Amino acid sequence: MKNARFIIFPTLILLLIVGIGMVSAIATPDSIVAADNVYVSNVTFDPGSFFTGDSGTVTVYVTNSNSDTSVVVNHGTFGDQNIKLTSTSYDTSANIGPLQKQPFTFSVLADAKEGTYFPTFSLSFRDSDSLYYRTTAEVDNTPLQLTVVDKPDTFAQGNKKTIYLQVSNPRKNKVRNVVLEVSGAGITATPAKTFIGDLAAGASIPVNFTITPDQPTTALLTLRYDNGNNPHNVTMEIPVTFGVDKTQADPVMSNVQVNIVAGIYHVTGDVNNAGLQTAYTVMVTSLPPAVPQDPYKSYVVGALKSDDFGSFEVTFSAENVSVIPIQLSFKDADGNVYNTVQDVKISSAGVTPQTSVGSNLLFPVIAVVIVLCACIGGWYFYVRRNKK
Repeated sequence: MKNARFIIFPTLILLLIVGIGMVSAIATPDSIVAADNVYVSNVTFDPGSFFTGDSGTVTVYVTNSNSDTSVVVNHGTFGDQNIKLTSTSYDTSANIGPLQKQPFTFSVLADAKEGTYFPTFSLSFRDSDSLYYRTTAEVDNTPLQLTVVDKPDTFAQGNKKTIYLQVSNPRKNKVRNVVLEVSGAGITATPAKTFIGDLAAGASIPVNFTITPDQPTTALLTLRYDNGNNPHNVTMEIPVTFGVDKTQADPVMSNVQVNIVAGIYHVTGDVNNAGLQTAYTVMVTSLPPAVPQDPYKSYVVGALKSDDFGSFEVTFSAENVSVIPIQLSFKDADGNVYNTVQDVKISSAGVTPQTSVGSNLLFPVIAVVIVLCACIGGWYFYVRRNKK
């Protein structure tokens, strides 16, 4: 019996060792080796960076670099206390084939202040340990920027003025559906809404619109945009005050002279632009009681740049008056029309009278007759003297 006991115990130990080896062989299939070749190849966030309180998605791409063995995964999750998971985890088995890439998408919430965070992605394998991967998520509360490039110093009732802006995206990610809206009591904005669309990170785009005010007021500019699917906006106020624009064009008449020919008054002179902007479609016209006559019922000087000048001439008839109003009109760059009126004296004291074309010819004829008479008289005197 003692010999049998010594034989049984070594046999049991041997069988136990063989069994453990067989179990180890069963628990170490090719899939466990393949799991070592599974890695996170890419992570994308939408939006690329969050505002505090933004929701979005993160997609983690897992690649199986093994060329002949599939890997089975059965649980995947993502997040931490700052970038919180708001969707359910992946709790069903999935097969990642050889040389295949599998995306795992999660819904998250950026419940954190500005800063950089490191949420973790974890993935469990059926036949091996889990995969853990920490990625970087950014919370950035920098908004889009509205910059006034050029605007009028003042406005006038009923006059249209243009405001030039620049919309900039200082963020590190693209924003979508950018729209500029202009509103305010007593103003007409054109266009009232401008669709800009997507704006890439670091990009800027010029935008302009016109304002026609009925009263002094404030124009409210609202820039709306989406960061991912999260709506945001930034606002700006522009005061709309009435007054004289110190930079606008300022055409002035000078060197005005009046002549009358055959009953038609001719007023000539120069127009000088004393302003800082170009005056467009400068025109000179006589007003009632003057009756415009050909050839210059009105005179178009054209465009005058700053410090430029041009000449004009208007013709008209008038009776029993000594002063005639002469109107000077021009347009600014927005098409607004401005008028100024200057009274011009046409009385005899300030006019060079010429009653008719025939009277102008009478004086040369008389002069010729006088010269001929002088010549004849001289010749007659010379002949009589020689006869003596």
